[in-house]
Amino acid sequence: MLYEDAVWIDFDTMEQFMVDVFMGVGVPEEDAKICAEVLITSDKRGIDSHGVGRLKPIYIDRIWEGIQKPVTKIDVIKEGPTTAVLDGNHGMGHVIGYKAMQMAIDKAKQYGMGMVAVRNSTHYGIAGYYTMMAAEEGMIGITGTNARPSIAPTFGVEPMLGTNPLTFGMPTDEEFPFILDCATSVSQRGKIEVYGRAEQEIPEGWVIGEDGKGRTDTQQILIDLTKGKAALAPLGGLGEENGGYKGYGYATVVEILSAALQGGAFLKALSGFDTEGNKKPYGLGHFFIAIDISAFTEVENFKKTAGEICRELRASKKAKGQEHIYTAGEKEYLAWLERKDKGVPVNGVLQKQMIELRDKLGLSQYVFPFE
Repeated sequence: MLYEDAVWIDFDTMEQFMVDVFMGVGVPEEDAKICAEVLITSDKRGIDSHGVGRLKPIYIDRIWEGIQKPVTKIDVIKEGPTTAVLDGNHGMGHVIGYKAMQMAIDKAKQYGMGMVAVRNSTHYGIAGYYTMMAAEEGMIGITGTNARPSIAPTFGVEPMLGTNPLTFGMPTDEEFPFILDCATSVSQRGKIEVYGRAEQEIPEGWVIGEDGKGRTDTQQILIDLTKGKAALAPLGGLGEENGGYKGYGYATVVEILSAALQGGAFLKALSGFDTEGNKKPYGLGHFFIAIDISAFTEVENFKKTAGEICRELRASKKAKGQEHIYTAGEKEYLAWLERKDKGVPVNGVLQKQMIELRDKLGLSQYVFPFE
């Protein structure tokens, strides 16, 4: 069980703790609230790979290491009626992503569509957060981001492409929007980190070693992914037999759109290390697209059709032994229903991280139930 030693902490307490932690390392209050909201949204939706578990190792540690800036300065490099290119200057990716998608939405409200490309950003959390922003405005949202090299190209073993999610969000007439938010690899580093915190081996087929064989040794994999001695398999798996070239191809689409439009870094330049092995900013690229549905049809008609498509898919004939067919965004909604009165599961590793952050930043107002 991944959560057998977990203690549940209510969402409001956890979100405010994250706000205070971000502010404690120099993130302005308004920006800290955006960062915390993106992370807590991940936990609310059951995506523990991108929630509070990444607070310290991905964001706070990088600020302390000097490779990510707590104060986010966004420069507009180029702008037209429906487009813009932004430079995030290695600030907080959540803030950059939020403001870039809001800019795309504002342009779409005026012209029907908006697209914003970003360079020199940092990890922006769950991509689905930004497509949900668009869906809540009655729009179609699309986003993608490149990342540090993790995926090996088909027939290769060297990590070259990031996990590069290609994410869509669309409103429906149901209680939840259609949100397809997934990496272009079979799995992604965040899920491996969840297994690592639980001290469990990962499933077969997620990772390939330098010898071309699969690996499941989680802790060493996390080290070797950084060293280039292990790689994630693209969606479809290794080789061409099960369509691994498709995942490889889509990962490359995201890489191009996250680098070529904005003059950003790509592939090995996103490793986070310079030629001498010293840590440096990642310089990630993102893209954000908002499409105003009302420019094509009535929003309610779109929602109804989208909802009917999802309902018909879920009502279709099930495989033997299966009780439910899901549509994208449904499992996350069900996770929210299950967690809304319980909060965030915090296992032993996260408990130690939270205590360390609290004590180091002098946040003595927090006394956790696991102490």
